[in-house]
Parts: sequence; structure tokens; C-alpha cells
Amino acid sequence: MTTTPHHSYIDAMKTQLDDLNVKLNAIEIKAEEAKGDARAAYLEEMRKLRHQSKLAVAKFEEIKLAGEDTWDSMVAEMDKVRDAFSHSFKYFKSQL
Repeated sequence: MTTTPHHSYIDAMKTQLDDLNVKLNAIEIKAEEAKGDARAAYLEEMRKLRHQSKLAVAKFEEIKLAGEDTWDSMVAEMDKVRDAFSHSFKYFKSQL
């Protein structure tokens, strides 16, 4: 089976999203261990990050089905969703 640029992109995106979600699970433990107001703030941020994760996974499922005519626009959308998730994650992690 020949690997196309589309397959390569999809494989790379899956790896990136999986990695972010594994890291998110790991820091969720730290957020759960926080006390008082900090805990409430961390849990709210975790809720937002989980929402972004769901959006990224949904967009990923869409791009897997994208045809040649919509591929480029779907890649641009996927990159934006992934970047937003990644930046939010990095910011949250820096606050822990």
C-alpha cells in the first residue's frame, strides 16, 4: 500500500492529538490534587481543554473523510483547531 501525502498528514495529526490527550490526562491528576480556589480554576480549565480536545477529534474524523475538492480547506481548519488546543494546553501546563 502506497502512503499518500493525505495518509501521512492524517497519521501525523493522529499522533499529535493522541500525544496531547495523553499529556492532558497526566496533568489532570495534578489539577485534581490542587486545593481550594486553585483547584476550581484548574478544573474549569480542564473542562475547556477537554472541550477543545473533542473539537479536535471531531475535526480529525471529518478530515479523514475529506475528498480532494475539500482537502486543502479541511487541513487549514484542522491545523487551526489543533493549534488552539495545543496553545491552550501549553498555557495551562505553564500555570501548574
